[in-house]
Amino acid sequence: MVAVALHASAWGQSPGSSDADSDYTWNAMQGEKLQALAAKGDATRGEISFEICQGCHRKNALGRPDGSYPRLAGQHRSVLIKQMTDVRAGRRRNETMLPFIDRHVVSPQDIADIAVYLSELPVTPDNGKGPGRDLVEAEQLYRFQCVECHGEQGEGDAAQFYPRVNGQHYRYLRREMIAIRDGARGNANPKMVEIIKPLSDTQIAALADYMSRIPLLKPR
Repeated sequence: MVAVALHASAWGQSPGSSDADSDYTWNAMQGEKLQALAAKGDATRGEISFEICQGCHRKNALGRPDGSYPRLAGQHRSVLIKQMTDVRAGRRRNETMLPFIDRHVVSPQDIADIAVYLSELPVTPDNGKGPGRDLVEAEQLYRFQCVECHGEQGEGDAAQFYPRVNGQHYRYLRREMIAIRDGARGNANPKMVEIIKPLSDTQIAALADYMSRIPLLKPR
């Protein structure tokens, strides 16, 4: 990733710091996030910057079906910016990603460049999917609990920072939903925490499987 002279601490909060001891407002518009959202991203620079990330997220940001790394291709620019800046600020706990984004992505412009590059990559239907059990029940649960934010087709909502879930790997969705339910992720939307808190591991697995199978394009 392209390194420039500015460091994360110059933008008000060090990458390793935590919001645990401060009043945390979900998705507060401040610091690096606000600056990256306001910056005009350059996809060419973003592609160059993303090269160091390919070891984990793979070429074309397709992620890994085993769920160890998410698919980033086609994700909303706003969501990508939020998650990158949350990791750097310590709002989202990700010890694997933090050293990379701390050392190699050192300005809001870098973040904006990477986000626009990733958001423009194509999303392919070859993502990892689950065992295919309980999908009817999972669809009902999705439509009752999830569709308001993540959309009928799992397309998310860029304006509201709700991620696209269609095309994402089943195992990654399952892992992150469990982490959100159990309070291990750190930057989850309180509304989602309330919704997902009562769900069992079995329900979450089925829901993740269903979301991973939502068609990428709306039927004509």
